Amino acid sequence: MGSEEVKVIGSRVSPFAVRTMIAFNIKCVEYELIEENILNKSDLLLKSNPVYKKIPVLIHRQRPICESLVILQYIDEVGLPGPQSSLLIPTIGPQPVSGLLTLMTRYVP
Repeated sequence: MGSEEVKVIGSRVSPFAVRTMIAFNIKCVEYELIEENILNKSDLLLKSNPVYKKIPVLIHRQRPICESLVILQYIDEVGLPGPQSSLLIPTIGPQPVSGLLTLMTRYVP
């Protein structure tokens, strides 16, 4: 992601949006938080996530990426420069470790 513009449509009260913000902070990536009122959804959110109309949505390279775990995988796959280069989702070879992924999905905000 480097010097490219990174935006997150989310809310500080959403555990799913907070999950993505924590990931960006771990990876030392600067991002712009576009605070979303989940009761009065903006046109940007409806355009970026027309199917589910939910947060968080990552906008990178003018493309929306929805769902917090998909965003975490995207952050890992893009490969970020900087001091924190470890993977956010543990893997064995090319596959995520299913037990840890299940744990993250169910119990880690």
